[in-house]
Amino acid sequence: MVRHHSTVETSMLQWALIFFVLAIVAAIFGFGGVAAASAQIAQVIFFVFLALLVISLLVHALRGRPPPA
Repeated sequence: MVRHHSTVETSMLQWALIFFVLAIVAAIFGFGGVAAASAQIAQVIFFVFLALLVISLLVHALRGRPPPA
């Protein structure tokens, strides 16, 4: 099955938000290790999402097409 970049990017952004919320909830309850790990995972996933977004925009620009709306 072939997925579009926007679907993958949206899915990764959702995972980053899930880990961010998990980090906040864990911090509220005092689970420092879990909060730090979740925050770090969310940060990594966010930057991977950002890199995929930039690559996708560059590929569309090089092909001469406008970015998808």
